[in-house]
Amino acid sequence: MAGRVVHFEIPADDQNRARDFYQSAFDWNISEVPDINYHMVMTSPVNDQGMPSEPGSINGGMFAREGDLATPVITVEVEDIDATLEKIGSLGGSTVLAKQAVMDMGFAAYFRDTEGNVMGLWENKK
Repeated sequence: MAGRVVHFEIPADDQNRARDFYQSAFDWNISEVPDINYHMVMTSPVNDQGMPSEPGSINGGMFAREGDLATPVITVEVEDIDATLEKIGSLGGSTVLAKQAVMDMGFAAYFRDTEGNVMGLWENKK
């Protein structure tokens, strides 16, 4: 279903320090993803496919703070990132980071809304 909030991301100046903080504060399971300078943040139980098994829950990630990606990001699932970025542009928003592949899982992009907030987009690999 397109339009659902499916992920969150937390930027960090020191990912190890941030990992230790969130693990201690909330008992989140945080694991490094080798080779891409990223951590997966598991806030809820997952099923065999790695997706949250509790209705309404989402998991997230943590990355190095840089450039426009300096504040927490909410990610919305869409059917077609390119079409969505075009629509966002027509509504007064702008592309921050164009569509990029995320391993073999799908595609991500970032946009700035009309209020200056950076948000994420996710498209599942078909």
